[in-house]
Amino acid sequence: MKRARARRSAPPARRHPAAEAVQPDNSPALTPDTLAVGARHLEVGGELVASFAVTGFPREVHPGWLQPLLTYPGRVDVSLHVEPIDPVTAARRLKRQLAKLESGRRYREERGRLLDQYVEAATEDAYDLSARVARGEGKLFRLGLYLTVHAASRQELETEVAAVRALAASLLLDAKPTSYRSLQGWVTCLPLGLDQVRMRRTFDTSALAAAFPFTSPDLPPADPTTVAAAPAGVLYGYNTASQGLVHWDRFALDNHNSVILGHSGAGKSYLLKLELLRSLYRGIEIHVIDPEDEYARLTHAVGGTYLHLGADGVRLNPFDLPLYTREDGRRTAPKDALVRRALFLHTVISVLLGTGLTPAERAVLDRAITLTYQQAGITSDPRTWTRPAPLLADLASVLEESKTRAANDLAARLDPYVRGAFSGLFNGPTTTRPEGHLVAYSLRDLAEELKPIGTLLTLDTVWRQVSNPALRRPRLVAVDEAWLLMKEPAGADFLFRMAKGFRKRWAGLTVATQDTADVLGSELGKAVVANAATQILLRQAPQAIDEITATFNLSEGEREFLLAADRGQGLLAAGTQRVSFEAIASPAEHHLITTDPAELAAYAEHGATAAGTESYLDLDSGSDVHTFDADPDDSVDLDAR
Repeated sequence: MKRARARRSAPPARRHPAAEAVQPDNSPALTPDTLAVGARHLEVGGELVASFAVTGFPREVHPGWLQPLLTYPGRVDVSLHVEPIDPVTAARRLKRQLAKLESGRRYREERGRLLDQYVEAATEDAYDLSARVARGEGKLFRLGLYLTVHAASRQELETEVAAVRALAASLLLDAKPTSYRSLQGWVTCLPLGLDQVRMRRTFDTSALAAAFPFTSPDLPPADPTTVAAAPAGVLYGYNTASQGLVHWDRFALDNHNSVILGHSGAGKSYLLKLELLRSLYRGIEIHVIDPEDEYARLTHAVGGTYLHLGADGVRLNPFDLPLYTREDGRRTAPKDALVRRALFLHTVISVLLGTGLTPAERAVLDRAITLTYQQAGITSDPRTWTRPAPLLADLASVLEESKTRAANDLAARLDPYVRGAFSGLFNGPTTTRPEGHLVAYSLRDLAEELKPIGTLLTLDTVWRQVSNPALRRPRLVAVDEAWLLMKEPAGADFLFRMAKGFRKRWAGLTVATQDTADVLGSELGKAVVANAATQILLRQAPQAIDEITATFNLSEGEREFLLAADRGQGLLAAGTQRVSFEAIASPAEHHLITTDPAELAAYAEHGATAAGTESYLDLDSGSDVHTFDADPDDSVDLDAR
């Protein structure tokens, strides 16, 4: 193939006198040294370029429909040239086009020929467009879409051209090479505003707006000039619109709270466990309140602490003072720790009894709590706060020894929790210190009568860990199936307190629930949702979609997406930014977080977690999965990458 080689130089340009002082005379020109023009490509300097003009478009487009071209991993220039059409000319052209289409339809009908479906669709679109232009709902524009592919060699150029044309075809775009006009095609894609190919198509306002780059369905990227330009946060999955990855950093927002709402089976727990597991890789401390006992395998796999309330020998003492252990080993406490604990015990007794306390009962109880601590050697002197805390049985004994009727009545009502059937949770000091990088609190085996107090004690334990001023580190507190806690007033109040106060303590609250109506139907539930900067909506039931649409101001397209979403697909909303995504997990992560009974049965049948083995994740690398047999010296690397 013959090529014409020419040398181009920049024409002399006017320069400001001040520029002479800062720009040397021997500065390189902005134009390439050489330019070789071929039939279908150019050699510009040391690289090859090929240009294309898009001549065929899909009938309907959605916002961000050009995003796959903009996020193509190779170097591709995408150029849009827009020219408005004045209303008079637009009306005349539409009238002429409609006349042609109608004439063709009548010609075929008169001769008994079959209807052309493409012509029928074009006629409908022309009528619709003509009506919207006539009502002033839109205008017409001439749009030219051009692509330029860059490569370093001939073979690489052919590969890139084939890939870009295939990508364009997947978007229903017909990209034609600018044969024998390769120079004009390259100039058209330069940021000069020159369209020398002039292969255009008529667009209306809505279709043109959807073609602009700022309608990208991806989340806003970081400033490329900053050090934090690389993706930060947690990988949630891939973008269903652009196929790009969705990274999100909750700790970079105004508050670190998150809410996950979805229908039963939509993948809430799966997504939550995936986020928590990947947050551990970043050094974030995790606390999980697990009403359904779903986090045991994950907790054991990463070497976390699993607190199984309701099991034999597992106890939480409500009289424990909030003592904080600093990094130097010293133990400290807030100045008003004893007073705050006494007030909290009023709430504990109210929840145990199931009714509010009368003023007389409160007065008696307050004196009894103070006397109980004094009998244990704990006074207002902070030096005594490290002594063993008293128990609920000690408080009952003090009440029994009192001469008042109100005290004896309180002691009698507390007897089931001190000596009776419900005493297992309180008949001793706290057995397990909830410390570690992952702490899970299981509430499944608690009796229904103990669920409210178990929830209250668990939330209080979590709050003491998060509010520890001696250790400053990022933390996440996850409440799965939060509707079970929202039913209890004490649980709802604590969730609201966490949502309000976690930001100042470098912590984030994650609330996941399937009972969306109950959460949004209460004032506290709405407050928890309103205080979540990150909101994730998974598949919704038709009965709840109206309330979800009104609460989150969803568009019609987002509403239909949530109704038809597959398992694991959802909408991530953060302020004005929204992106549809699908959660993805590696095989090792999937094995730890899945709750599908069929998969768990298959794992057990095929020995995926054989007896006598223990699986764990190496959190330092974030990728290796190992299994250790009964002999700890024998290790097998299952997934070394």
